[in-house]
Amino acid sequence: MQFNSRNNNEDGENLIENQFQSMLDDAKSAYVIPKEAFESYRVKRGLREADGSGVVAGVTQIGNAHGYIINEGEKMPVEGQLEYRGYEISSLVNNFAKENRYGFEECAYLLFFGHLPTSDELDRFNEVLAHYRRLPPRFTEDIIMKAPSRSIMNKLSSAVLALYAYDDNPDDTSLENMLHQSMELLARLPVIAAQSYAVYRNAFFDKSLNLHNPADGLSTAQNFLRVLRDDKSYTEDEARLLDLCLCVHAEHGGGNCSTFACRVLASSGSDTYSAISAAIGALKGPRHGGANIKVQEMFDCIKKNVKDIHNEDEVASFLLKILKGEANDGSGLIYGMGHAIYTKSDPRAVMLKTYAKKLAYAKGFGEDFELLEQIETITPGLFNAYKGTDKDMCANVDLYSGLVYRMLGIPEEMYTPLFAIARVAGWCAHRMEEYCTSNRIIRPGYKCISKPREYVPLDERR
Repeated sequence: MQFNSRNNNEDGENLIENQFQSMLDDAKSAYVIPKEAFESYRVKRGLREADGSGVVAGVTQIGNAHGYIINEGEKMPVEGQLEYRGYEISSLVNNFAKENRYGFEECAYLLFFGHLPTSDELDRFNEVLAHYRRLPPRFTEDIIMKAPSRSIMNKLSSAVLALYAYDDNPDDTSLENMLHQSMELLARLPVIAAQSYAVYRNAFFDKSLNLHNPADGLSTAQNFLRVLRDDKSYTEDEARLLDLCLCVHAEHGGGNCSTFACRVLASSGSDTYSAISAAIGALKGPRHGGANIKVQEMFDCIKKNVKDIHNEDEVASFLLKILKGEANDGSGLIYGMGHAIYTKSDPRAVMLKTYAKKLAYAKGFGEDFELLEQIETITPGLFNAYKGTDKDMCANVDLYSGLVYRMLGIPEEMYTPLFAIARVAGWCAHRMEEYCTSNRIIRPGYKCISKPREYVPLDERR
């Protein structure tokens, strides 16, 4: 009977699969829009103009990513700048390093409150974050441990939504309550991410389960490494470099995909947890935050297939294969190169490269660093020669962030979650700004090109 039952189950599954495949053929024809339709209706695909500049969808005081100017209607490349509330990120980071301080919490304070904190204000802010880092009672057991996920990003998204149930007043959209929720999320996301990874390793790879709690008196970067690592150990150089990564990823203007997703939900009046969960989902995509993993996959592919990575001609030859879709993932993309905003340089990449170089050679990653420099140098000319264009192209932050994480011993599964841990500062600031200042739901137009059709009774359809 068991044998027959198993056969019946297999037959049933095969039948369902065949039925699904026949429906899939219909779906393939249902989701086709001719390219000329976008052109004839002057659709701004990706909410971008024909020259690549973004359609202006709002105003903000929080952050600005600047990579070109429009001079008499022509897009002109310039060195990239990234500003948080008017302060250049390079100035912030360099001064944090000069004063030998961790800077991420100060960046978050600036984004939330609009000004740099005094020493007393920063101390109070850190005290509140330390208090909020402790997850709600049984949250780890009931939310993180009971439903392990192969995607830490999806786990982050669902865990943020779950925090709604632990909030006594989750739908209150007063600035006071949104600020309270934002500070809790800023403090808790690193702990949720690190503990989710520990559960992931245990559930899917049978590794020992070591769950650590954060400690008072430590920065976000220090606590993340403490909770992530089995032995809770880290060096000051490691924590400082991770803090730099958090600083440069904390904000990137209102128009990037994940921040815009957050603002769209905020415009509807939805709760903070829904808005941040949506932003995490947007960041997960390989065209956005997930690109840092794609860079590392491409990097490993190059090292595996290029006999002499010191030979620039060999590296260029393989990069051309990638552009032609003949190598790596077949996408034709050289990940880590090019950006929607930046033309001559991405300031985040410039800073990561500068601060990571010393550690790369100290930790035995010198050759890897040099290979990334080759990719950065070779790609622009190679791309333009192959495409027949004259496009300014620079390395973006993802080219170097993956190597930084690898040097820190951070697993690839945590690369994009680290992006989210940092960017939640900007997301929350934009959510509060959108709700407090816009007062209008975001609802762009879409042109429907379906032709009118008459209803056909079911028994007459063919």
